[in-house]
Amino acid sequence: MSEEIFLCSICNINSGTCKEDCKFCSQSVRYKADIERYKQKPIEKIKEEAIRARDNGALGFCLVTADKGLNDKTLKFVCDVAKAVIEVAPELRLIACNGTASVEQLLTLKEAGVKAYNHNLETSEDFYPQICTTHPWSERYETCLNVNEAGLTLITGGIFGLGETQEDRISMLRSLASLNPTSVPINFYHHNEALELQPNSLTIEEALSLVKLTRETIPKAQRIMVAGGRELMFGDRQNEIFGVGANSIVIGNYLTTAGRAMSKDLEMLKSLKLEVAKKV
Repeated sequence: MSEEIFLCSICNINSGTCKEDCKFCSQSVRYKADIERYKQKPIEKIKEEAIRARDNGALGFCLVTADKGLNDKTLKFVCDVAKAVIEVAPELRLIACNGTASVEQLLTLKEAGVKAYNHNLETSEDFYPQICTTHPWSERYETCLNVNEAGLTLITGGIFGLGETQEDRISMLRSLASLNPTSVPINFYHHNEALELQPNSLTIEEALSLVKLTRETIPKAQRIMVAGGRELMFGDRQNEIFGVGANSIVIGNYLTTAGRAMSKDLEMLKSLKLEVAKKV
């Protein structure tokens, strides 16, 4: 069990505008999920969220956009947001999560002050066509390679509970390991009634074993993060994730689902005598 836990906060700076058909994602316009949708969150509001995240112990602050990948307009907006956040909360380590990206685009983000890029493989290469048909898994893997080439810190993980087999899970983890990521965010599918996928049927014991398997398969990763779906998956047993290899969590809300109060997570860590990491 790590004695220091890295906290990260997610900021959904563009919501619900994606045209892709990822079956696990309520941000796709195809499924008409009842979520908040907007093209650009006001920068002043983003700055407020950044300050609140920092004041609650977050080191990472992730700027997320809901589209297949970066275009010129989105790239400029993310860079403008990054510069604005650095002005008010320079202590935060900025992470961008904006879909597929070229090396050139990633270098532009880097110049704006972004330190890391998050792009998840989501699942195994073989299972991916079952959950997305509008772009191939190979594009995701290629973007991760581009992140490494651009010299940004790579954050890449996936989702458990999409209907995949255990073989798919092992395959995804091996693919992640081949990319040598610094941080591996593990998500557990959070069902929305508008989506075609069936609800996540994993038990807590199975989910804990997958966190452990992630740590064992990707031992070089500095951080194994339990991200989306944590509260729903583990309920009052969330504390157990730290005993099986997790040393990072997302605090606050997620993209279209609410997390629990940041203070609750801080209380949990204190009760476990786990320190909040103060530096990367």
